[in-house]
Amino acid sequence: MRFDLHIHSCLSPCADLEMSPRAIAPRARATGLDAIALTDHNSARNTPALAVCCREAGLACLFGLEVCTAEEVHTLALFDTLDQAAAMTDWIYDSLPKRVNQPEVFGDQPVVLADETIVELEWRLLAGASRHALRDIGARTHELGGLFLASHVDRPVNSVFSQLGVLSGDEGFDAMELSRHADPAAWRDRAAPHALVRSSDAHYLDDIGSGWSEADLPAFTTAALRDAFARRSVRLGPPVVR
Repeated sequence: MRFDLHIHSCLSPCADLEMSPRAIAPRARATGLDAIALTDHNSARNTPALAVCCREAGLACLFGLEVCTAEEVHTLALFDTLDQAAAMTDWIYDSLPKRVNQPEVFGDQPVVLADETIVELEWRLLAGASRHALRDIGARTHELGGLFLASHVDRPVNSVFSQLGVLSGDEGFDAMELSRHADPAAWRDRAAPHALVRSSDAHYLDDIGSGWSEADLPAFTTAALRDAFARRSVRLGPPVVR
């Protein structure tokens, strides 16, 4: 099964407005993906639309958020159900600065239905950091039954290594994600004992399919992925040469 665990929709202020779930699902299928996760910044409010669109496209999916911790580390919280993702969103919303988004500065944040109808423009600025610390976010993710990953650990900003340097080992990560450009050989030792996974971190439709991983999974669930991470049986797609 080929999958991408890190895709943004139009709800993320930095993503293209063409990144609706209606556009994402068939694009993912066309690039050879079997499963995806939607991970908007600090919110999972477009995951209900994704569920409908993925079902129609014959694509498996997980529901997630890319949470920015108090330390400004980007992390992925992935869930099997919409209810779990909604509960995480509510908890994160309570921890975000009560700052109103400025679309002309940061970008629009539309919440959409599966048919691309805009039902609301999220008023909260989703680009900020939560007040919750890294370990607390990991603990809450696991409490709700989800997977907790470190986002794009090879990047010089907003990665767990760029922000924290040396790790203590009790951060709670189930795996560490590499960007589409990273060479796994350069990161295996530093990421150990965590498994590595590659994702696209797609913000534009053309990004989808540029970063992926594969594993022999009985189903696209957090439990199956956790087992694959533990067995080190995830295979990473090739890096994209800059």
